[in-house]
Amino acid sequence: MRVWVGIFLLLLIAAAAAFGWQWVVEDPGYVLVRLRGTSIETTLVFAAVALLVLWGLLSLAWRLLRWPLHAWIRASKRRARENLANGLAAFAEGRYQQAERHLAKAVKQPALRGPALLAMARAAHARGEDERASKALDEAALDLESAALAQRAKFLIERGRHADALALLQPRATKGSLPPVGWQMYIEASLSEGDAQQALDALPALEKSQSLASDAFLALESRVMMAALATAPSQARLNSLWNGIGRNRRKQPAVIAAFARRAASFGQTLAAMDEIESAQRREWNDELALCYSDLGPAEMTTRTRHAESWLQIAPNSTWLLTTLGRLCRDQKLWGKGIQYLERAVEINASPIAWETLGDCHAGAGNESMANRCYRNALLNMRGEAALALSGQVPSGVDTRALIFEERDAHGMPRLPQAGS
Repeated sequence: MRVWVGIFLLLLIAAAAAFGWQWVVEDPGYVLVRLRGTSIETTLVFAAVALLVLWGLLSLAWRLLRWPLHAWIRASKRRARENLANGLAAFAEGRYQQAERHLAKAVKQPALRGPALLAMARAAHARGEDERASKALDEAALDLESAALAQRAKFLIERGRHADALALLQPRATKGSLPPVGWQMYIEASLSEGDAQQALDALPALEKSQSLASDAFLALESRVMMAALATAPSQARLNSLWNGIGRNRRKQPAVIAAFARRAASFGQTLAAMDEIESAQRREWNDELALCYSDLGPAEMTTRTRHAESWLQIAPNSTWLLTTLGRLCRDQKLWGKGIQYLERAVEINASPIAWETLGDCHAGAGNESMANRCYRNALLNMRGEAALALSGQVPSGVDTRALIFEERDAHGMPRLPQAGS
């Protein structure tokens, strides 16, 4: 089909050329050019052809004259790209001074000026030369204002100057015009400054940008939500936040713990207990077991009874034993608390277990033992070996003594191991 169309077009062109030639032959036209007594006479057809040829020659001459300049420009652009690439490679290798030298050459190319200055600022910041980094960002802001702003905020946060970073980003955040990295830095600075609500309000903008992977964004969202729950100004606001959280998020132990502690601080101990107990029925978690002892003075007896029932699920959980010890301490059941806590530090010592054991010994009137436990808490924090408790802690506690039934993370009973 295409062949026939091509043939048809060629025939049309040939027919048009034939009729056109006949038309030109009948009257080729006449052109007269007179200048200072000189006259040039020719046909219109010849004049048109001569003008086209002259235009072609002039274009070719102009290209030949510009070729050296174009070649020099192309070479400059190529060298600038090479310097930018070498500078970024040197920066990645930690050779910051060499990176700055390469990037300073790349800055001379207008198209690469902004990215090169940003990379120079990062290299200077990595070397600890904050003044040079700030100067490079000032120049980069002329070409890439948003990127320079976000980079400056990131540098401030890395230096621990969260308040300054927040003040820098606040005007653009109010207008909703921060770049994705700017929103991320704004959230981090808000969390560091204790303004969880401000960080929570900024999350939708960051989510809309889709700049973070799903898992990374969910982790950040969980941190923000936990901070918002932990600092909720009222019970009503706490309930509003909790009800606004998705069902899957409300199953996360850290989020449940944040809600429970804050609810208990408002006197809603039963609600806090209910969330923790429900979560433990779904899946055992040591963090929630410890949180169960952080709910204030209310419902001590009930919480102790529930915690003791959990020994059937996790008899060797240091955090559960520590929780039982703390509950006994708060009820002045010194002897019972000491039994739980001695077992906890023997299985897997922690500073909080040692400290609570010291409280129980102090309550029982044994000051020397209490001081030794407090010292062990400090040694444990430093990663050093604990001091012996003068025979009070039996060596090699039988961790099977309290085992009734062990379950896996999904609540299914485990089969007994060989030799157990």
